[in-house]
Amino acid sequence: MTAHVIHSARLVSEGRVVHNGWVRFAGGTIVATGAGDDWRAAVAGEEAVVTDADGAWVTPGFVDIHGHGGATASFDDGPESILRALDLHQRHGTTRAVVSLVTAPVSNLARSLREIAALTRSDARVLGSHLEGPFLDVGHKGAHEPSLLRAATSSDIDLLVDAADGTLRQITLAPELPGGLDAVRAFRDAGTAVAVGHTAADYAQTLAAFEAGASILTHAYNGMDGVHHRAPGPVAAATRTPGVTLEVINDGVHVHPEVVRMLFAAAPGRVALITDAMAAAGADDGDYLLGSLAVEVRDGVARLAEGGSIAGSTLTLDDALRRAVLEVGIPVEEAVLALTQTPATAIGRGDDLGRLAPGYAADAVVLDDDFRVLQVFAEGAPVAR
Repeated sequence: MTAHVIHSARLVSEGRVVHNGWVRFAGGTIVATGAGDDWRAAVAGEEAVVTDADGAWVTPGFVDIHGHGGATASFDDGPESILRALDLHQRHGTTRAVVSLVTAPVSNLARSLREIAALTRSDARVLGSHLEGPFLDVGHKGAHEPSLLRAATSSDIDLLVDAADGTLRQITLAPELPGGLDAVRAFRDAGTAVAVGHTAADYAQTLAAFEAGASILTHAYNGMDGVHHRAPGPVAAATRTPGVTLEVINDGVHVHPEVVRMLFAAAPGRVALITDAMAAAGADDGDYLLGSLAVEVRDGVARLAEGGSIAGSTLTLDDALRRAVLEVGIPVEEAVLALTQTPATAIGRGDDLGRLAPGYAADAVVLDDDFRVLQVFAEGAPVAR
């Protein structure tokens, strides 16, 4: 088994920076880390591939728990499209991703969940699925087909959970809908992380959802009422509840940079940077579909052709990181945490993903001083650029 060592790096992991650090991979797993020149002893007498990072940043592979596509491909269009989009995001540092599906008829979603379940067994990049709909509030529908939105029934829940066969990592729902809290409990009991989103829930209703077992807030500030000094709403409920992860789309469009800074300050270690990327990520402006809805992408901003609502993003996670550090002013160790360890933990994969530590997956990203990707490693192997 050939080992691989990356040395002379600024290793960023677990909320801290190690200067002149090194990490050793073997067999798709991290087997050792350290600092200085003791990496030489770690590979003495072994055949090893050695990469001199020359002072570059080295982070864990990025984990995107909420994205819908890229490279002109939509995750809703089946396995071939999913893999094409993942290729694009992997080149930008995302080594693991949850495949998010937009609202569709429940029977169609069940078919897609079965396909994604098969992909999780054949492609390590696929962590499972995320259902963003159809159990959402019409008044906060965003880019979801309103005629398909509905409250969850027990038969819906059983069908979707069975179809996913243990790979439904996350579901976004509006807990104020009829039976909403029962749905939270049912999905939680099935091992799915429940997210509050696209919701009319107020502060108290959102707290009730978290008390029932919800543990994520879907793209904070978007698809919900904002923070008002007499009606604090879902974001405030999430920031005050320990253990709740707050997703944010840091593309400079969905949320103002100063509000992103406030979110990091209000919920340290609990912010997950996501892309919410649709098919136009890494592709040209033009006309696209998100589910069944027409989307116009102009100057990199995706909006519904009818009504003009923001319709996902064209973001990649390396850009989200760069903006977090250089534009928002988040310390690099906190920003990296938000697209590695925090999202991995939110979907129950914090024991093997999101850290540069022995026993963790050998996924890593090498970045220059401006946080532009120089090299990506997935399961210990370099990814073709």
